[in-house]
Amino acid sequence: MPGIDKLPIEETLEDSPQTRSLLGVFEEDAAAISNYMNQLYQAMHRIYDAQNELSAATHLTSKLLKEYEKQRFPLGGDDEVMSSTLQQFSKVIDELSSCHAVLSTQLADAMMFPITQFKERDLKEILTLKEVFQIASNDHDAAINRYSRLSKKRDNDKVKYELTEDVYTSRKKQHQTMMHYFCALNTLQYKKKVALLEPLLGYMQAQISFFKMGSENLDEQLEEFLTNIGTSVQNVRREMDSDVETMQQTIEDLEVASDPLYIPDPDPTKFPVNRNLTRKAGYLNARNKTGLVSSTWDRQFYFTQGGNLMTQARGDVAGGLAMDIDNCSVMAVDCEDRRYCFQITSFDGKKSSILQAESKKDHEEWICTINNISKQIYLSENPEEIAARVNQSALEAVTPSPSFQQRHESLRPAGQSRTPAARTSSSGSLGSESTNLAALSLDSLVAPDTPIQFDIISPVCEDQPGQTKASGQGGRRTNPFGESGGGKKSETEDSILHQLFIVRFLGSMEVKSDDHPDVVYETMRQILAARAIHNIFRMTESHLLVTCDCLKLIDPQTQVTRLTFPLPSVVLYATHQENKRLFGFVLRISGGRSDSNLSSVCYIFESNNEGEKICDSVGLAKQIALQAELNRRQSEKQKEIERVKEKQQKELSKQKQIEKDLEEQSRLIAASSRPNQASNEGQFVVLSSSQSEESDLGEEGKKRESEA
Repeated sequence: MPGIDKLPIEETLEDSPQTRSLLGVFEEDAAAISNYMNQLYQAMHRIYDAQNELSAATHLTSKLLKEYEKQRFPLGGDDEVMSSTLQQFSKVIDELSSCHAVLSTQLADAMMFPITQFKERDLKEILTLKEVFQIASNDHDAAINRYSRLSKKRDNDKVKYELTEDVYTSRKKQHQTMMHYFCALNTLQYKKKVALLEPLLGYMQAQISFFKMGSENLDEQLEEFLTNIGTSVQNVRREMDSDVETMQQTIEDLEVASDPLYIPDPDPTKFPVNRNLTRKAGYLNARNKTGLVSSTWDRQFYFTQGGNLMTQARGDVAGGLAMDIDNCSVMAVDCEDRRYCFQITSFDGKKSSILQAESKKDHEEWICTINNISKQIYLSENPEEIAARVNQSALEAVTPSPSFQQRHESLRPAGQSRTPAARTSSSGSLGSESTNLAALSLDSLVAPDTPIQFDIISPVCEDQPGQTKASGQGGRRTNPFGESGGGKKSETEDSILHQLFIVRFLGSMEVKSDDHPDVVYETMRQILAARAIHNIFRMTESHLLVTCDCLKLIDPQTQVTRLTFPLPSVVLYATHQENKRLFGFVLRISGGRSDSNLSSVCYIFESNNEGEKICDSVGLAKQIALQAELNRRQSEKQKEIERVKEKQQKELSKQKQIEKDLEEQSRLIAASSRPNQASNEGQFVVLSSSQSEESDLGEEGKKRESEA
């Protein structure tokens, strides 16, 4: 098969006019394929209809031939030969009718099904993706225009945030839709070949199968040809599957890598400005005067080519000259209703253009690039190196020399400079401390003697009401500057699970039971009702860290750990039945207001539609902790079993050694009872030290007996 033309998925985020122009070629190809396949579908449907008609007609003919003998013709009479002949014909035609019915079924499965599936699924998918992509592209253009019209004088953070989120969402949607649209168009280049060859292959195989039923003399050359076509179709399908998998992986990788680029004005600290460019391309808004004081802004694609600034409309094959920027002047300007604007003036001063960049980074890069081109740096062999040297020289020329005080501050150790900041942060955490509110005395909402706490006590106090001492966090603060302090390793550093959620504390109160989710629901109802009655709307926002050891409430600004809940003490957790943003958990602690040693406190929080996720994370953490405890107990049990086995093995080896020594002693005693025979035969027995002494004593006794 020849090579397959493909759309570059990697260039979808840039959305350049060249990409759109190439996309137009693929769309024209898809339209031509759709038109041709519709005509081919109609032709094959006629074949299928004709085959069905032929099968039905053949069956009807066979039926009529069988009924011939039942007919009573006025002039025919009884002709047995004709009847028997027609009966034979009816059998043959009946078999042919069965063959035609089988052929009709095979045509439906092998010929009509692939082309119908391609027509109804693949071609409609292309049309649907085209419409979705067009809508996403229009939404993105509209969002960019609204964002570009942000007023510089009337800076509204809320409007700016909404427009930024709108641009982010529309750009992400356009990028994802465009990538999937490109993938579908690339896949269509494979599918059109399969859609053309598979129906023809199915038609020929059905015909061959039809003729095989009547004759076994099939042309082997035709079978080999059809086999080759079938192999080619399978190869195309395998190649298509491999390429589709690669494109899907590319889409997933690009979605992850391109997520920060969806923001129209990225953070300059994360994406530094490159001031050494001599070529640049991108979309800019150009101001066009429509009257003395009125003007319009048009968004176009600009790129530099040599010493020229070129512009290109979307869909055009090539760009046109916008301005000669050799020896031009460029500077940032303040527009009355636009940000990030700059003006380019030609070398003779007769022509000028005011353009608007999308972000601060693009604004500075465009100015630096045009300034480098105006100095004709692009004509040198290494333009970027020369531009870097020129910019560095200019920076050194305008940078003032440091004063004595600045030099003294730069030579000060880093540890001393951080001390005031740490002291300031500590005092700030003390200022954020809030006291527990008084108990509510409404019998209809809460128990008469059960107070509700609406705020979080700061962890700088050693004895905190409502917090367990088992957590080990009394009076200890997390260092907000990342310093180790005492060199102690964090208890959650080695935890398998680390999930962070943004939550807002609503309140907590002591409960009498912790064995049913209704306790959490009732606590939510009472706390929300108490807040409404007393007009308490302020909520403390925190970061909830879920680990396999504990739950932590962390201050999002100072990173101070406000509260720590040991995971074994969390005995119940649930979300609200209707409002999934509300969730709570019951903590079993020692002490409390009750007479027993243990008491239960229910904490209620509000999240950003993540209540179920938080409960799932807590459940997962408890499962992991339980599994770790079971594994620890299993390992301890296994070690105990191994120690018992080792002890038994030692006892067994000791017993075997004793039996071996006894057996050796009995053998030596038996050998010593035959001294004459052993000496006559010249045999010797090697004894141990203890056994040799016993044998000597025995010999001396025998000598004494003989002397006597």
